[in-house]
Amino acid sequence: MQQLHDLARLDDIDTDVREERFVVHTLQLAAQAALDVASHIVSDHKLGEPATNRELFDLLHAAGWITPDCAQVMGRLAGFRNLVVHGYERVNLGIVKDVVRHRLTDLLAYCAAIRTTSGRTQSL
Repeated sequence: MQQLHDLARLDDIDTDVREERFVVHTLQLAAQAALDVASHIVSDHKLGEPATNRELFDLLHAAGWITPDCAQVMGRLAGFRNLVVHGYERVNLGIVKDVVRHRLTDLLAYCAAIRTTSGRTQSL
């Protein structure tokens, strides 16, 4: 996330396809990593059978791994990832800019919550 924060030229993503792809796909990779971690935790701890990627985060919340707000934010990020990967529609670059400018801390909060809860579960 630090590279995205430091290297993204958000004022250029509307006119520079390389910049757009760097930012969009870096966010997509971060979302995929968050989903992968969630999937492993849900599976390893037998937290349930999610029907969708978004439900992974609901299961993490229900088991006390993340807050309800974090589950909601991460669920939206899963939706963004699906949009990018499956190409359902054109990505709204205004939303992308807002995420990079104001929401990267949400990803960091998710990582911190997972680390904290993981440490507690390993010591049990």
